[in-house]
Amino acid sequence: MKQPMTWPDKITVYHRLTKDPSDTLNKSYFQQEALILSECKQRPAARVIEQNYLYDYTQLRKTSTAPEFILRQFQETWALQEESKKQWQQQVAGIENEVRRLELESWDNPDAVEDMGSAG
Repeated sequence: MKQPMTWPDKITVYHRLTKDPSDTLNKSYFQQEALILSECKQRPAARVIEQNYLYDYTQLRKTSTAPEFILRQFQETWALQEESKKQWQQQVAGIENEVRRLELESWDNPDAVEDMGSAG
């Protein structure tokens, strides 16, 4: 938990796969990370790691393999998630490069003198 929440707060929950589903679904589970946001405070309220097991209700036990449609959907989700991560990493790198360029133009140069203000 990152912060306490009180009623009448509302929450938004964002999930993401933490591991490639090809690696985990053959073990009968998948792992997700969830970020729970407080709508009132507009900030994270909690972070959760989930390990979800696949259960066969006809046989009343955990199943050893995921149905093909689940595997396909999670692989598609994983691919989209990885693509989005790359796009945002590129955008962050672009912003950092621009900030560095502005620093070099304005104050981060050999002849720059820091203004310490005056005492009197």
